[in-house]
Amino acid sequence: QINSLLRTNEQFDGRALSAVRKFDSNQLPANTPNEDRRSAATCLQSKGMLFGVFDGHGGWACAQAVSERLLYYVAVAMMPKQTLEELEKCMEHGRPVPPILQWYKHHADFNYRESASLYINHLRVAFAGCTACVAHVGTDGIHVANAGDCRAVLGVQNDDGSWSAVPLSKDHNSQNHAELERIRAQHPPSERDTVVADDRLLGVLMPLRAFGDVRFKWSLELQQSILAGLESGVDLDSLNLYQYTPPNYLTPPYLEVTPEITYHKLRPQDRFLILGTDGLWDEFASEEAVRLVGEHLSGIHLQAPVSPLERKLKLGQMHELLLKRRARASPALDTNAATHLIRHALGTGEYGELSQERLASMLALPEDLARMYRDDITATVVVCPHAESSSRLV
Repeated sequence: QINSLLRTNEQFDGRALSAVRKFDSNQLPANTPNEDRRSAATCLQSKGMLFGVFDGHGGWACAQAVSERLLYYVAVAMMPKQTLEELEKCMEHGRPVPPILQWYKHHADFNYRESASLYINHLRVAFAGCTACVAHVGTDGIHVANAGDCRAVLGVQNDDGSWSAVPLSKDHNSQNHAELERIRAQHPPSERDTVVADDRLLGVLMPLRAFGDVRFKWSLELQQSILAGLESGVDLDSLNLYQYTPPNYLTPPYLEVTPEITYHKLRPQDRFLILGTDGLWDEFASEEAVRLVGEHLSGIHLQAPVSPLERKLKLGQMHELLLKRRARASPALDTNAATHLIRHALGTGEYGELSQERLASMLALPEDLARMYRDDITATVVVCPHAESSSRLV
């Protein structure tokens, strides 16, 4: 039953893809419905691949809409002028528009278009919010665009076989000093102590960049006029439309979604890319995630020799050390690298060992308790196009 729960939302494509060797993806919800979304598609013009993870809050609607649209916008933005002109002519003359993306979908992925015709659903998209991290992987390099607290990390294999994590994005939250100063500089000095309070925007929102969340962007007059225009009898609570104003809402907008963009030219030692929502990174550091995926894909679990200092450990301390080393050498239970990550995120015990008891208890938590212990988790692992063949790298 544990494996069934973990693997319900697995997505995998190991065919000869255009720009990557393969990719694995998985999700594990804490909310019902899941507020995370993910996307994967091949750009039919550039032959590169686009991957995205989207962390919704205040409902799933914003994350759903962004996950369906954003990859199209990115693909079109990368097209040459001549191709754009041809697409425009097709639309003007009513001719079929050639496909732009080849999507890779999980059978359980929800299609928002099925219920997006009503005005009220579009309002739900605007009042909910989501953070996003999107990567374009080509044969020569990786572009990452990030807004919020999702994260992109590159797994690099060192000459000695060990693994290093190279961040390709920065978290836009209160732990990012530059981000704090950026927001404070956009508002009067009198708001310096209130614009970010208790590590949250206006004391409410944790990510400092996001789609949607119009209650942090629109003027009070605009918000009130739109909500006042709703038909009487509409249940705002059921629509996740926030009815209260954040404290100290004096000089909006306070929130933007301008992405921070990075480019990394691929090197021979660059093996894989991990994209994850903050539910993944809440559980362990980037370095640990890279080690887990690297050892999983290569099938090699390096153990450093016991140091002279470790040889002086007391019996109990040596027992703890041996448990940690044994945990690292345990055989993998999953072929999907993203599932492997999620399994360890929830099931790692006190000494670094994989505890089936802990994993079972975390998966058995009812929804109202699960959200107290963890967030929705989404992970996508992309194996770089030049990654050398190994026991599991293909």
